[in-house]
Amino acid sequence: MAMNRRDALKSFVLMMGGTMVGANVLLTGCSPENQIVGLEFSPEDISFLDEIGEAIIPATDTPGAKAVGIGQFMVMMVKETYSGEQQESFVSGLNMIKTDFKKVNGSKFMEATQEERTAYLNELNQKAMTSEDKEPKVIGMLKDLTILGYFTSEIGATQQLRYVEAPGRFDGCADYKKGDRAYAL
Repeated sequence: MAMNRRDALKSFVLMMGGTMVGANVLLTGCSPENQIVGLEFSPEDISFLDEIGEAIIPATDTPGAKAVGIGQFMVMMVKETYSGEQQESFVSGLNMIKTDFKKVNGSKFMEATQEERTAYLNELNQKAMTSEDKEPKVIGMLKDLTILGYFTSEIGATQQLRYVEAPGRFDGCADYKKGDRAYAL
C-alpha cells in the first residue's frame, strides 16, 4: 500500500476547510513569513510533545499518537509551516503548560499519570474554548497537529481508519455497519 503523506496532508487540510494553523503553506507551497531562524527543539521537548499527543490520542486497541512519532511530526510542522508569530506562540504555550501543570498538579507533566495529563489538557481546552481571545491557542495547535500527524501516518490511516488506495472506483452505496471505522482519504 503506497501512501503519499504530502497528498494526504493536503486532503486533510482541505477537509478541515483550511482552518488549521500553517494551512496556507500546505495549500499553496509558499513559505511563511518571518520564521524564527534556528528554532530548535531538544529531545526532551520532542518527548514532551509525544506525551501530549498520547494524551490527545491514547493507545487503545490501536497504537496511539506516540507510536507514530507525533512529537517529531509537530516539530517539523512548526518549523516549516508556522510563521514567526505562530512559532513564538507555540513555544511560549509549551513553556506555559510545563509551568502551569506543575503549579496545578504539584508534579511535572512528564512524571504525571495519563489521567492527570488528560484532565489538565481537557481543562486547558475548555478554557481556550470559552476565552474571547482570538489568538490561536496552543491547545488548538497541539490538537490540530496531533490529529493531522496521526491520521496521515501509516498507522493512523491503516489501523485506525480503513485505507483504500486511490484512485479507486466510486461506490456511492457502500454498506455501513454500526462501529465500522471511517475511511481514510
